[in-house]
Amino acid sequence: MAGLVRYFDLAGRGTTVATELRGAVATFLTMAYILFANPDILAAAGVPHDSAVACTAAAAGISCLLMGFYANFPLAMASGMGLNAILAYQIAPEAGSWQTAMGLIVLDGLLILILVLCGLREAVMRAIPRDLRRAIAVGIGLFVAFLGLVNARLVVVPVGTITLLSKNPGAVLPPVTYGSLRTPETAVALIGLILTACLLARRVRGAILLGILASTAIAFPFHVAQLPGALHPPSFANAFQANVRAALDLRLVPLLLAFLMVDFFDTLGTATAVAEQAELVDREGHIPRLHRILIVDALGASIGGLFGASSVTAYIESAAGVAEGARTGLHTIFVGLFFLLAIFAAPFAGIVPAAATAPALILVGFLMCGEIAMIDFAKLETAIPAFVTMVTLPLTYSISHGIGYGFITFTGLKMLSGKPREVHPLMYAVAAAFAAYFIWGKG
Repeated sequence: MAGLVRYFDLAGRGTTVATELRGAVATFLTMAYILFANPDILAAAGVPHDSAVACTAAAAGISCLLMGFYANFPLAMASGMGLNAILAYQIAPEAGSWQTAMGLIVLDGLLILILVLCGLREAVMRAIPRDLRRAIAVGIGLFVAFLGLVNARLVVVPVGTITLLSKNPGAVLPPVTYGSLRTPETAVALIGLILTACLLARRVRGAILLGILASTAIAFPFHVAQLPGALHPPSFANAFQANVRAALDLRLVPLLLAFLMVDFFDTLGTATAVAEQAELVDREGHIPRLHRILIVDALGASIGGLFGASSVTAYIESAAGVAEGARTGLHTIFVGLFFLLAIFAAPFAGIVPAAATAPALILVGFLMCGEIAMIDFAKLETAIPAFVTMVTLPLTYSISHGIGYGFITFTGLKMLSGKPREVHPLMYAVAAAFAAYFIWGKG
């Protein structure tokens, strides 16, 4: 035990083994949905479903262990939502097979690793003005809360909108509307939200974890949750099927570059949000050991491709563990061990329904939005791009697009205001890359 305290600097970061474990449980419970969501999405690309469950758990577990031991940071990893959809619905069909698509993911991770080792990815991170980084954290908080509202079915897409847009894509209609308490999932989520919020307001230790467990218990009489069926031996048939040689085809370069753009910036925003929430930044707002974090993240992409589980990336749900007090990589190691155990008992992870984790996501989003109070709204040349970032990130349902539009707005404002020298050269390069990607890319 003393060795753990020294290696992870638990005392220096004001935490304990018990706190890290409690935070890991909260993080894992909010992430466990990926064990089922990822296989369902990848099935559209032809990835065998049963093996995808075990491979998703294995890739997440290995990546979390790397992040915990090497980077000592409370940032859990798993197959990225959004990234897996891009692979299934865009890359795989054009690549010709899911194996070739996974080969592209392996190459994506290796290219990002090279950019990290060259110092480019970290340099870009440090070139971003602090208020923009805070806006990214707030935007991701709103994104997380929006995910929670959707999972709770408090926010739904109107049926009429779907029908009309299928006939007339140019129609102007409300994209979302309110749900109904007659829906069991909505009732469970709203009850859980009020209960968890009450626990937070009363400063109850472990409030978010207790809220998830209580919401799960409430879900049973509503028939929203159910006990798992029989367990089956795990299958790793999807592992090491990535066809890297086929992925080297020059015609696939545009697909690779498009995916690279998305993957490159997702973790920068997530790491910023979690670090700010955990108060693991220095006086300039920089994240210590960022270089190691980015190395592991790059390796995670390749690990995900090798296991046929899509790109593994940092998860904003780590903020649930941070909200419980987690501050070190020990938290991430515990999460990794939970994922490795889930290889053999994935059905048990499914006991916790999305309606039970939705309140946690909503309230974690609320906690992350506290950064908005630190943004200088009187400084319009930064505040307006910050606002664009905060708004577009959740409403485009894309971390990278929210960051990109914010960067483009920031550099454009500075140039037109006659202050081009106040912008770091890397910001110009990144804004130009985003603009090119949004015009000609696949995203």
